Amino acid sequence: MTLKLYVDRMSQPSRALLIFCKANGIEFEEVQIELSKGQHRTPEFGEINPMKQVPAMVDGDFTLFESHAILKYLACANNVADHWYPADLRERAKVDSVLDWHHSNLRRGSVGYLLNSTFAPAFGLPFNLQAAAEGEKLLSASLNKIDSFWLQGNGKFLLGNTQPSIADLSLICEITELQVVDEKDHDRILSPFKKVLKWIEDVKEATAPHFEEVHTTLYNVKEMMKQQRSAAANPQSEK
Repeated sequence: MTLKLYVDRMSQPSRALLIFCKANGIEFEEVQIELSKGQHRTPEFGEINPMKQVPAMVDGDFTLFESHAILKYLACANNVADHWYPADLRERAKVDSVLDWHHSNLRRGSVGYLLNSTFAPAFGLPFNLQAAAEGEKLLSASLNKIDSFWLQGNGKFLLGNTQPSIADLSLICEITELQVVDEKDHDRILSPFKKVLKWIEDVKEATAPHFEEVHTTLYNVKEMMKQQRSAAANPQSEK
């Protein structure tokens, strides 16, 4: 086995990559890089990805980083089903358009909201409620764009497709990161977008059982944070 994937399952792009490989029977070695422990900042990992981010990939003598680039490479290198990353130039360009849009919209909003409202202490940073509000505003606008535009058509998936593409995986893993926030906030943000909620379930079904397995770490963190919030709200219960 020559393919190595350097990932953290708390990383949205890492999960998309893992689900893709598992769903397509692509053999790989999973190398854990724990962001919360700063393992992405080590000199050793810097040799693999000078940007010091996950995921990264080593395939024999070829090294690559940036999740969308890795997904495209693996789709082409492993002759996976065409719906993941179509051979037709125009259909492929449509998938690329979703992926390009994702970075400047959904991902920027999601990361801005989650980092500043939830994850900041894990990275030695203070909460920033103003930045969290700005992130949530962009996140909600992005969800609205998925609901009203990217999910147009008769198919269940993005771009009106009848089967998922790598864009579906990339976007859904971003959205499922919202599992870690308070349940009321999670529902407040997602409940207005009925098409998005249905699409999430359709992607889970299409990638079963790999979607749930790869998200186990996130679900465990969700429960841990739920308990922490409950303890903070009811300090007497700890005595």
